[in-house]
Amino acid sequence: MGEFDEPFLGTQAVRAGLLTPHQLRRFRRVHRDVYIHRDAAVTPYGRARAAWLWAGGDGVLAGYSAAALFGSRWIDATAPAELIRRGSRRGTDGVVVHAETILDDEVCTLADMRVTSPARTAFDLGRRLVLDTAVEQLDALCRATRLDPAHVAELADRHSGARGVRRLRQALPLVDPGAESLPETRVRLLLVRGGLPRPSTQVPVAGVDGRVLGWADLGWKQWRTLVEYDGIHHWTDERQRTKDIERYEAFAALGWSVVRVNSEQLRLRPGSVVERVRMRLRAAGASVRPPSAHNSR
Repeated sequence: MGEFDEPFLGTQAVRAGLLTPHQLRRFRRVHRDVYIHRDAAVTPYGRARAAWLWAGGDGVLAGYSAAALFGSRWIDATAPAELIRRGSRRGTDGVVVHAETILDDEVCTLADMRVTSPARTAFDLGRRLVLDTAVEQLDALCRATRLDPAHVAELADRHSGARGVRRLRQALPLVDPGAESLPETRVRLLLVRGGLPRPSTQVPVAGVDGRVLGWADLGWKQWRTLVEYDGIHHWTDERQRTKDIERYEAFAALGWSVVRVNSEQLRLRPGSVVERVRMRLRAAGASVRPPSAHNSR
């Protein structure tokens, strides 16, 4: 596909002699005068680029589009592109336009496109999305950009009257850039809501010589208790299974307890996941409330 695997302006390609008008008809039309190779997948990054070309540089890429440009993961590939334009809400198919106030220090430039800063991107996502989705997206964005959630809180103070700020303030204390996958974020939220102490993310496990033997998704160092989410490759990849067996044996020999969670348990039996972890923590000496005490609140 080469030079046409990203969105481009048809008129510019024809004017530059790269394509004839007849050849242009073979490409997929994304927006008015915006095309992409018919075999190319339209990724969140591609949607953002297409929206920028459609807008003619009038506006600032925001929300999911900005997150995609920053390299954030777990973005819904079908989500529309987002732009902020002062005084205009007129979009097009596949492009949502927000008419909002945005200050100069909340904008940066990436790949010659104007984009909301990482903090402003998190500010917008956190107040527009439902709570759990907001935490998931902010985990990913903060990890991709090394953004400190405290900087997002500063924007919430600056724009305290903006719609959804209250929701954003609920999400920010739950954010942890250490999450490396959506399920890790979901397990963490599940455990915290189950009344358990907030776990650390990417917990190092060191051998007797101090050398780190591995990292666990979640855990509590003081109680030497870990929680690992096992994706499908942990069960279907023989090499990965062997590695896991040896790894967990090494952890156990050092006095660490590991609770393993898979997608079915997380999806269908979340309560049992919480109780399994609760029991391990209590056995390790943690003062955690029994389920009846937590549920009676």
